[in-house]
Amino acid sequence: MVPSASLTREAFAEALLGLGEHYWDRHRFHVRLHAGECRPDELRSWVANRWYYQRCLAQKNAAIIAACPLPDVRRAWLPRVTFHDGEQDGEGGLADWLALADAVGLSREEVLDERHVLRGVRFAVDGYLHFCQTRPWTDGVAAALTELFSPELMTDRLNAWQQHYDWIKPDGLAYFERRIPVARAESAGTLEMVLTHCDTAERQAAALTALRFKCDVLGAMLDAVDYAAMTMQPAA
Repeated sequence: MVPSASLTREAFAEALLGLGEHYWDRHRFHVRLHAGECRPDELRSWVANRWYYQRCLAQKNAAIIAACPLPDVRRAWLPRVTFHDGEQDGEGGLADWLALADAVGLSREEVLDERHVLRGVRFAVDGYLHFCQTRPWTDGVAAALTELFSPELMTDRLNAWQQHYDWIKPDGLAYFERRIPVARAESAGTLEMVLTHCDTAERQAAALTALRFKCDVLGAMLDAVDYAAMTMQPAA
């Protein structure tokens, strides 16, 4: 139910940040991953499935740009497309993710043909892309606010992988090393954008719903990966 009056900026920001309790950092797969308890095949499954999500990010960012009538917002959002796609082939976040796949022992062919992508992951990511393609641009921007919570998670992941999974080639961790400072910078701008443009009770409610939806998307991805890991578990 939409509240009758809009929240103050401070109260709205607090409500958005409060949704961090639904972020996927508390998921049991992430807990095991960061504790060094994942087998190599589980880690490879996570990387291969996360590729499908990474591949959609430039598209969903382009969809937000296409739906937004404000030139200043479009200009501010455009670097998010090129971060993942790169300025040219062989650069950018997607190239770094393929390097990560190589570092954990996946061939480029099996990542690109998406043979390991689980149907639950595919369904969740496709739903997220469809959401950003069909909802108002402010909803798509609000959904991206999971980046408020991601730098700390990626920092923990980088440290945990270096500590527990020393079989991973170090140059494969470049994605996280490059993404952490970018995510910190982007998150402040994204929050400011949402606080500024979601200036009615209806838009604020939609933004909160969008961010919760995105948390559910990420959680559903890990549910699928975690379930697959349990079914792959060798007998004791």
